[in-house]
Amino acid sequence: MSPHDRGCAVVTGGTRGIGAAVAERLRRDGWTVATLGRSTGCDVREPDQVERAFAAIAADHGPVLVLVNNAGVRDDGLAIRMSHEQWRSVLDTNLDGAFHCTKRALDSMLAARWGRIVNVSSVVALRANPGQANYAASKAGLVGFTKVVAREMARRGITCNAVTPGFIETDMTADLGDVSEHVPARRAGRPEEVAACVSFLVSEEAGYVNGTTLTVDGALSA
Repeated sequence: MSPHDRGCAVVTGGTRGIGAAVAERLRRDGWTVATLGRSTGCDVREPDQVERAFAAIAADHGPVLVLVNNAGVRDDGLAIRMSHEQWRSVLDTNLDGAFHCTKRALDSMLAARWGRIVNVSSVVALRANPGQANYAASKAGLVGFTKVVAREMARRGITCNAVTPGFIETDMTADLGDVSEHVPARRAGRPEEVAACVSFLVSEEAGYVNGTTLTVDGALSA
């Protein structure tokens, strides 16, 4: 029996941009996919809401065996002028949300002795971008979190990896203007290109790929 027949996949922030592309790709790969986000009634910042959402998903579709932590927000500003609220709002969603969802998903993955977690980080975790101290801290934190979970769960058939997209054409990057001149590839990436990488990382063939970061940025961080 393949993993597709034993459980389902969850994509947070899965209603638009990278998350929507990932959800669509995983459905094409044969997964039953549930998306989580504020528009679907689950605020990943709140562990109680995450618990209820995962319980409902398990009741409808079986255990969660794939988790893609994609939910993310930006609230830019120079560090010296950044408010506590700006800092916390980004960390609470981007980093704490991933922790809450991962902790809950690991219960079903441990029971199945199989699981795939992919954390959507960002190129700013590797390459500083002024004005994004909160965003960079949250995305760098995701990379560190990824490595720890990978080491803790490797003997139990569970992998945890990260992808670090660069400038991808989404609503979140629309206000950044044309950035192609800064990218060696001379173009922005497409959400589907990130989704293809996630598809590989959650596959059975990627079972020995664990604790790594797959960069999808047109050589921006090279």
